[in-house]
Amino acid sequence: MARILEKRKRTVSVLTIFAIATFSLHLLVLLLFLFQGIIIRQLSVRKPPNFVQLIDGKPITEIDDLKREPEAIRQFVSKTMSAMFNWSGTLPPQKIEEVANPKSDLGIAIRTPQGGSQKISTTSWIASFALSEDFRKGFLSTIAQITPPEVFSENRNQGMTSQLVIKRVYPPKEIAPGKWRVGMVADLIQKNRSDDRKVITPFNKDFLVRTADYFPNPELDTSTDLQKAIYSVRADRLEIYEMRDLCLLDNYNNLNETQLRDCRTQERTDSFIK
Repeated sequence: MARILEKRKRTVSVLTIFAIATFSLHLLVLLLFLFQGIIIRQLSVRKPPNFVQLIDGKPITEIDDLKREPEAIRQFVSKTMSAMFNWSGTLPPQKIEEVANPKSDLGIAIRTPQGGSQKISTTSWIASFALSEDFRKGFLSTIAQITPPEVFSENRNQGMTSQLVIKRVYPPKEIAPGKWRVGMVADLIQKNRSDDRKVITPFNKDFLVRTADYFPNPELDTSTDLQKAIYSVRADRLEIYEMRDLCLLDNYNNLNETQLRDCRTQERTDSFIK
């Protein structure tokens, strides 16, 4: 009788150990699943590698998201403003045959503060994606107001063209981590094709530039030329978030207190083009 009871006790003890081991194993598996889920979640929200284009055009992986080459910043500002204000009335050629016979630019309608709508060039609209979202809307409205309707004239002899002639782009001056101030001295030249008459408007501006996130086009093979152009504008990982009149009293970086006060008291206009 004593042996039977002893065997029963041993059997209960083995079953208990087995149950505890099984429970522990299940708990361990559950913890592994939770850990794996956290890792996957972190990968899904992590920013893609920051590929920055250097002066020679070669992309590299930048360790610090807030660093950019000064020349790359200058080229970004020059390229953006040139595309913004170069209006030819035609679209950039996408095929070899379009070089000799480019397509007409029908323009893109933009709402103005007065409640109506006016057209801007397609290149201006694409270049505007290099601006921050809060700055872009107001800037496009101003561009629409100064864009002559003759730019989109079907009669090429009666149309108008515009070109931004850049005289100087100052070296970027860092004002905060990932933010720079870049000055530009340029002229906006509008030309009437019928009589070659020109209107020259000074374009001397300070641009505030900052780093920006970029996510590559997930459907590159099926994207339109317009979509590809927009993604290429954002590929520089930079954006312009403010524009001011440029003070030309000195060499841009070495203004004394009196000159700074003179700059602040200069007449300002609400227009981006002074």
